[in-house]
Amino acid sequence: MTWRVPLSDVNLDSAEIDAVVAVMRSGWLTMGSITQAFEQEFAAFTGSKHALAVTNGTAALHLACLALDLGPGDEVILPSLTFVASANAIRYTGATPVFADIESTDWLCLSPEAVRAAITPQTKAIMVVHYAGYPCDMPTILEIARQHHLVVIEDAAHAVGAALEGKALGTWGDIGCFSFFGNKNLTTGEGGMLLTQDDQLAEKLQRLRSHGMTTLTWDRARGHASTYDVVALGYNYRIDDLRSALGRVQLQKIPAGNARRESAVRLYRELLAAQTPEVAIPFAQAHGQSSYHIMPVLLPEGSNKLRFIEAMKAHGIQVSWHYPPVHTFSIYQFSPFPRVEDLKITEEVSSREVTLPLYPTISDDQIAWVVQAVKESLFL
Repeated sequence: MTWRVPLSDVNLDSAEIDAVVAVMRSGWLTMGSITQAFEQEFAAFTGSKHALAVTNGTAALHLACLALDLGPGDEVILPSLTFVASANAIRYTGATPVFADIESTDWLCLSPEAVRAAITPQTKAIMVVHYAGYPCDMPTILEIARQHHLVVIEDAAHAVGAALEGKALGTWGDIGCFSFFGNKNLTTGEGGMLLTQDDQLAEKLQRLRSHGMTTLTWDRARGHASTYDVVALGYNYRIDDLRSALGRVQLQKIPAGNARRESAVRLYRELLAAQTPEVAIPFAQAHGQSSYHIMPVLLPEGSNKLRFIEAMKAHGIQVSWHYPPVHTFSIYQFSPFPRVEDLKITEEVSSREVTLPLYPTISDDQIAWVVQAVKESLFL
């Protein structure tokens, strides 16, 4: 159907088209100089020593788990309020996801206290998720990790351009992982990025990304190598220069795009508070700089969420649900079942959460339409 207000929209123009066409005309389409430039620019944007582009955010998470030597017998603590790829990437290595609760119905990120309670002798890593682009309590998480000799992976799929204490999200832990899916603040259609400050991890990630090979096709094409060895059981998680060209242009738009998202969120908060005070808006007491990736709200307790979503659809407004908790999916009901801690807050938030439309080109009038539709749909 054609939505009056879609959930998300891509911010593309002739600059992206020109960049992709230039790659096509160059005759070199796979990973090469444009990808290297994208990695360098993303590293500079985030203040990271190393950035490695990959095929998607799930691949980034998988490679992070592999590079940090997670495997059978290891436990990784993460929130259940996330996209299923976070947990799946852990299971790809044979390690076990351990779901811990979020902080509160206002701050929908992994609770440091819940992390402490979930640690066992088998715990090897913590995977934080910067939900909606708002920062987890990274200083406390890192202190817990230091005390227990754990590694930290940041799932920063929502968080391009977000920061805490002036430091970019994705650069706090051992490895940061980003997604460039079609609905993200920075999109390449499909794509992802890994960040690390560690030289050895960067080299390991680079090998694992491309079949465990010691040189790349691009190296050999430039005459920098004539052969290669295979030193690890790697994967084909390479991105191509077409998508990297798209990403370079998109990266330049992040400051303005995120600023518009922020102003849109402010307007949402103002209008919702005035017209539908029954609706709770998480992240009211914000700390750090968000990327404002999505606009989550919590319906009043006892609301019929599916009926509300259908009522919004009748108004021509697309809304969504971020997220059904991972531990409730059928695949996570089978043996071996991941260990689940007390997830009372996660389950309450998931039962009430609805995501409203948010993107850089949304107009103030469209936001007003959405809020009016929320008001009319709330008590049907």
